[in-house]
Amino acid sequence: MRRSIIEVHALQTVPPANLNRDDTGSPKTALFGGQRRARVSSQSWKRAIRLDFRSTLDDTDLGWRTKQIVALVADRIKATAPELADQARELAVKAFNDGGIKVKIQKKDDEIEESGYLVFLSRHQVDNLAGAIVEAARAGEKLEKKAAKAILHDRHSIDVALFGRMIADDAALNVDAACQVAHAISVHPVETEFDYFTAVDDQKDQDDETGAGMIGTVEFNSSTLYRYANLDVNLLRHNLGDDAATARAAAAFVRSFITSMPSGKMNTFANRTLPEAVLVTVRDTQAINLVGAYEKPIMEVDGRIETACELLAAQLAEIAETYGEEPVRTWVVRVGDRTKGLAETGEQVSLQDLLAGIEADVTERIGAA
Repeated sequence: MRRSIIEVHALQTVPPANLNRDDTGSPKTALFGGQRRARVSSQSWKRAIRLDFRSTLDDTDLGWRTKQIVALVADRIKATAPELADQARELAVKAFNDGGIKVKIQKKDDEIEESGYLVFLSRHQVDNLAGAIVEAARAGEKLEKKAAKAILHDRHSIDVALFGRMIADDAALNVDAACQVAHAISVHPVETEFDYFTAVDDQKDQDDETGAGMIGTVEFNSSTLYRYANLDVNLLRHNLGDDAATARAAAAFVRSFITSMPSGKMNTFANRTLPEAVLVTVRDTQAINLVGAYEKPIMEVDGRIETACELLAAQLAEIAETYGEEPVRTWVVRVGDRTKGLAETGEQVSLQDLLAGIEADVTERIGAA
């Protein structure tokens, strides 16, 4: 298969918000270009993407990230073979330990056995492991270690294939992530602001209530973010082992990257927006983050999207001219006249046409292998 990397560059304006806060409750920031910028961590947005998958992908394409892997398999054993209900947890623990994921047996019956760390498992892996345990038990045999390990490293879900998996106990079970998501940063300097609020006790007589029942502050900022992610289609195909699933996963990732948003303080600020402009490129060489377009912060006070689009288009063109890194295909999804700076960079499409184009392009490139 030809080298194929899909990149997504998004410019998104966010009103007062606290999308992703640090341990003190402050919105996360970063120094870039000598100026303090708003920041949303890659972990925060990747979780938003995974949660968004639940509304766009079938459950069979997804998995769980949890310490309670024993409970998942034991429940399947009980549902499939009620006669093994009393042994289900013990059988599941042994299968995981034999397969390379260490689980401690709890001393108390009411305690659920857990792995020592979060484990990413697909629904197929949970179902297949439970099925193999039941089959072996009914035959009066033990599930072989080799068979258990093979099940845990086969039929990965789309989210596992995209975001990877690390098993501390057995590196052979690791899955390399097919996607990379950058920390989103603002294209301009920001200052954190404080919202002072009060709340009134509804049950108290207002004539007797001389003050607030509660007071506090919430920190926030507003920003125009540059967001970037890339997807290694070759590695995604390797992880999934299926052509149709690879094309479906690529389109699903791009869609959810564009439309998802971290939920931090969402009820407080109602800050959910969609990007004003999205630039999607396909490369056959390497991934290239275009954040250098904003190393010098945008200082305009009457709006930043127009300048941000112009700078992004210029950076794309200059990288191509200087390094010979010309994308093999480019799409643009944009809203309004302020984004016209990206109009000539690629094929202008709607989101639905973009997703259809990505799925068709991935299918064609895999088929040409």
